[in-house]
Amino acid sequence: MTTHDPTTGSAMSRAGLRFWSAVLAVAVFLVDVLTPLEGAVAVLYVVAILLAAKTSRRNDIIVAAAGCVVLTITAYLLSHDLESIASPALRALVSLAAIGITTLLALQNHAATTHLAAQARLLNLSHDMIFARNRGGVITFWNKTAEQAYGWSADEALGQLADKLLQTTYPDRRETIETDLLDTGRWEGRVQQRTKDGATLTVDARWALQHDRLGKPVGVLETHTDVTDRVAAHNALVRSEQRYRRMFDASRIGVIEEDWSELRAALQSLETEGAGLRDHLAQHPDFVRRARRLARITDVNPALQKMAGANGASPFIENVDLLLGENDRSFLGALIAFAEGEPFYEGETELVRLDGRKVPVLFTITFPPGPDGDRNVLAFVVDITERKQAQDALLAAQAELAHAARVATLGELSASIAHEVNQPLAAIVTSGEAGLRWLRRDVPDLKEVAATIVHVVAEGRRASEVVARVRTFLKKAPAQQDSLDIAEIIQEAALLVARELANDDVALTVETEHGLRPIRGDRIQLQQVLVNLLVNAGQAMSDQRGSRTITLRAGAVDGERLAITVQDSGPGIRPDDMPRLFDPFFTTKRDGMGMGLAICRTTVEAHGGQLSVESTPGAGATFRLTLPYSPEYARP
Repeated sequence: MTTHDPTTGSAMSRAGLRFWSAVLAVAVFLVDVLTPLEGAVAVLYVVAILLAAKTSRRNDIIVAAAGCVVLTITAYLLSHDLESIASPALRALVSLAAIGITTLLALQNHAATTHLAAQARLLNLSHDMIFARNRGGVITFWNKTAEQAYGWSADEALGQLADKLLQTTYPDRRETIETDLLDTGRWEGRVQQRTKDGATLTVDARWALQHDRLGKPVGVLETHTDVTDRVAAHNALVRSEQRYRRMFDASRIGVIEEDWSELRAALQSLETEGAGLRDHLAQHPDFVRRARRLARITDVNPALQKMAGANGASPFIENVDLLLGENDRSFLGALIAFAEGEPFYEGETELVRLDGRKVPVLFTITFPPGPDGDRNVLAFVVDITERKQAQDALLAAQAELAHAARVATLGELSASIAHEVNQPLAAIVTSGEAGLRWLRRDVPDLKEVAATIVHVVAEGRRASEVVARVRTFLKKAPAQQDSLDIAEIIQEAALLVARELANDDVALTVETEHGLRPIRGDRIQLQQVLVNLLVNAGQAMSDQRGSRTITLRAGAVDGERLAITVQDSGPGIRPDDMPRLFDPFFTTKRDGMGMGLAICRTTVEAHGGQLSVESTPGAGATFRLTLPYSPEYARP
């Protein structure tokens, strides 16, 4: 079998065959008519029919056969009469029989050839490489796809040994494969072959043993599918999986692989009854707890196993609640992010070890896109125990520094404090002397004595309040989160710095909006912020001539926050100093520590607020701090 179509000879070749067929037929006719030969010369017409059959046209065979029959009968009629039927008539019948038999065989051969050509065309339409070889391995058929894939044309491949031409590498011994082929009639396997330009192809080979009519093996039909790209992609996927596994196992960050497909189905079947998903989940904590158990853990890397105090992944796979405590609220945020199609969710929570100890961690949950993304949810977990300890140490150091700053501030305010204490003490002494005079009279005026004693008690309490306020300001205690009236804090801070500002001829004006709602925070820390800002404002105007004023205002910004501003009429802040004003250890004072404003900003931010400054050189500076209202007093 070859790839050439026997029905598609060139037009010139077919015309030549027709011509020579006609010439031969005429020559036989002339010999039969003009020569005295007595043999069955007309039998030679079969040669003309065979020549016509070479055109591979059925009509040419029929026309040639019909012409030969006509010429045979014509020659007989011209050479013999019809009165006697003798040997010439018998010879004519033999010739006609030969012509008929030859025509019939030619037509059958044409039909068979046409059928084979049709099969060859079908094989050429295949996307697979197909070739046939005999038992000796010699190629007898080579389709178009084989030409394109391997690079050899059919003329080059036919007659070549297949294994030698393609340099085939088999997965097993060649003899074993051939034995299997003979036993079963088929063989399938993956082999490697070389193309004409030297490239290596990986193909899936399917062999079918061909038999003759007697059942004897005569050849093999091989069908090859090029899977080079598929194998390369598979190998790349395997390498990627291996690389991922190495990263998964070797990472020092804890990694959890989870399957959230059941969780997706639960969310899709959830009936929120018109409410938003976030509100619905907040109102149905039981669903959130059930949903957490649907996030099935499929793998846990060694780093997380160590973090949780486990020796393998099986405890986590068997118990999805192992890592999170009962009161964990981080899963709700992750669930909402997953439902809303977010690519990831970040948060902070506590991981519960197998021994019950809690480990503070940061985590990121990634939600891969695609139909299989829900089955490959990854959670990356980082142990922040050391960072928490460092933060606690930093907060402790900051508290120590803030306490030192308060002590230093009170040192600067010592004259003011002494004046505040001396005033009630002097009043006590004066009232006591007056009371003694009233008692020493001949007729003691007990009414006046009682009034004097009332004054003594009031001034004593006043002195006690001054001392208590100073002691409270100096108190070294952990930060408290209490509901505070900002007007009281402003008043207390103003009293602490009143004498200091008066000594510097600074006029303090306090403007507090009526009806401000409470805030939540630490009274002493907020007092320290206001005292520091007021003292700084007064010191900024110490070398200034003329009016020195500080205006302290407090008012609502919106429904969620209030604002406090400290505005002075001093020289302002230099533009070069503005970017570094809140940096630790930066100061514009000759004897300053450079920690006051840094502590103020840290304190305000720890209360959920912000501290900023605006300044126009020559027109004073304005410090603005905003603080959130206490949640229980927020507007509905």
